[in-house]
Amino acid sequence: MKSTSAPYEPDTRTYPTTLKSVDLRGPAGRLEALLNEGAPDSQYAALVCHPHPLGGGTLHNKVVYHAMKVLNGPDWGLRLPVLRFNFRGAGLSEGHHEGLVESADVSAALDWLHVQFNLPIVVIGFSFGAVMALAACCGNSSAPYRNIHALAALGLPTQGFDQQFRYPFLAGCNFPKLFLSGDRDGFAPKTELEQIVHAAADPKRLVFISGADHSFTGHLESMQHSLATWLKEHVQ
Repeated sequence: MKSTSAPYEPDTRTYPTTLKSVDLRGPAGRLEALLNEGAPDSQYAALVCHPHPLGGGTLHNKVVYHAMKVLNGPDWGLRLPVLRFNFRGAGLSEGHHEGLVESADVSAALDWLHVQFNLPIVVIGFSFGAVMALAACCGNSSAPYRNIHALAALGLPTQGFDQQFRYPFLAGCNFPKLFLSGDRDGFAPKTELEQIVHAAADPKRLVFISGADHSFTGHLESMQHSLATWLKEHVQ
């Protein structure tokens, strides 16, 4: 029977899945990290990056958690191993927030996934996490060896925390990309995000969730459905 909550057949196989702490080391020291283990026959591994630490963002953020469930939860059918971590200075991670170099923390997480699984990687970032994920995966000339398969930017900001965000490197970023935002996102006016996505290389998709704010308040299920629909096209 089809799942009523997602465009997938639910995974009804019975095998143990666990949440475990992992030893993740970044340039600024140890990064607090958790791995939701996936199916033993997973063909992909995944990384989810959290929003701005100065706004209270951590790996336990609700958008991050709901994105992880799409990737890992049995109801959505993917059951990928998913790594979440706290950027430097957030939670129990060592170091202190700097704001521009945290993309190196994403790179450390990608390196860990590559060593542990040696699988194509799906990356999801929310807000600041999307900024850093894009910088690590598209703005870093060494990124291709990490085997990035696809990336979803949730609530990608064009402004905030007294700065403007620009993404010129997206013009050369050729793996599949989803830009998923609320049409009432105060950190990314629709016209500005549309311009950024227009300048990005294909393949790409821009989806706005009607009535949703930056954190998809009251629209987390719609966010999950939009994310799952896109993922179905690229990881199955």
